[in-house]
Amino acid sequence: MYLPLTSPPISLESNHHHCAVGRIFLVLITSCAASAFLAGTSAFSQAVTIDSSGRVADPNNPSTVDRRFAQVEPTKVEFSKLAMDAKNRQEVIRIMQSEQGFAMRPFPKGHKGLTLVANGKLDPAGESYLEMITKEGTSAKPGDRLVLTDVKIENSKIIFDINGGPDRKHRFLRHVQIGTGPAMSPVVQDNEQEPTGARLTLDFKGRLPELTGSQVKALLAPLISFDVKTPIQAFTDTLPPKLKEAILNHHVMVGMSTEMVLFAMGQPEKKVREMDGQMPFEEWIYGAPPKDVQFVRINGNRVIRVELAKVGEKPQIFEKDEVEGLMRTDGSPLIPAANNTKTVAMGDVVRNPDTQAPAAPPSLRNPGEALPQDQDKGSAGTMRPVQFPKQKPDDHPDASKLPRQKPTDEEGQQPAADTQPDSARPDQAKPPDPPSQPN
Repeated sequence: MYLPLTSPPISLESNHHHCAVGRIFLVLITSCAASAFLAGTSAFSQAVTIDSSGRVADPNNPSTVDRRFAQVEPTKVEFSKLAMDAKNRQEVIRIMQSEQGFAMRPFPKGHKGLTLVANGKLDPAGESYLEMITKEGTSAKPGDRLVLTDVKIENSKIIFDINGGPDRKHRFLRHVQIGTGPAMSPVVQDNEQEPTGARLTLDFKGRLPELTGSQVKALLAPLISFDVKTPIQAFTDTLPPKLKEAILNHHVMVGMSTEMVLFAMGQPEKKVREMDGQMPFEEWIYGAPPKDVQFVRINGNRVIRVELAKVGEKPQIFEKDEVEGLMRTDGSPLIPAANNTKTVAMGDVVRNPDTQAPAAPPSLRNPGEALPQDQDKGSAGTMRPVQFPKQKPDDHPDASKLPRQKPTDEEGQQPAADTQPDSARPDQAKPPDPPSQPN
């Protein structure tokens, strides 16, 4: 006996509300299950930090990285002994909301963001800072203009959302849909554009003191500059003094990035793409004859060659990297290696074999050192001319005058003397008589 698989009819007018609520509940359960699965998966994951040279970085012993990702210098701002009240809280939010500044360090995307301890250090810093930038992406580069779009004060922290923040708006409602039957529509209607902002947390580690707007700006100075500047001033303030002076004087150095070149020289008048063997490069050309012409060769994002051509003069070519040392973690230039090269002689040393002995072979002895067994001998390692043995008086220098011994037979006896005359030997036949002439 077969039973029908169809269910009894349900009135849509009386049950459409329950259907919608059940569908919303099902969506929430699915979202929670997915979140729990992802959280469980990430709990068993393992993170390995790789530095810029390809080695696994030790978090307890950070290696040298770019100075833009190095630890900041702690500020020294004096705080009030009074705690922050509701009035001071609203005053700080009103002053810092929509405030504009310039980035002094790269700001990463992502929900976590950077954490700066008040009068303390930055977290993360070093290789972990670089890893966050590589993984999450860059929200703002040094010198970019920033806007504090949202300010929140929670317990002992002040949270700043920069350029819109790293999170989407309505994070919970974005997963909820409302509708009847198969037609469902999301509660939040947007264009699904990914957020590009950043987040910065100012942590006071305990009690939040009474603050003013100037004190908050001073605490954020290592990361954000609120001074009135032009874009080129804001960018060059993040660089070492020598590099800053070169950009302000419109001078291009080998090792600069394309962004530095644009701030120093502006857009090039002409760009040419060529190949040098297997290496592609791009030539940026500034100027035209009869004025000076500057050729800036770029590979990837770095300047690898600068050529300056002046009318009537030999072109000047620069290929040595001058920026690499300036961008180290400590900010100091590379110390040139000491020149310990000592030239002893140019070319091969010619010695006269008749009057000069060869050089002594290498030895482990100190100069002038002598061993006990060498007291009666010459100096160690000294080579003298070769002495041949003297010739004895009974020797014969001429080998042709040496006495010769007759050969012997196999039994050791000398063969018997041949006494038979030559005429009696059978093998010595007389020549035949000439033929007679006929008469």
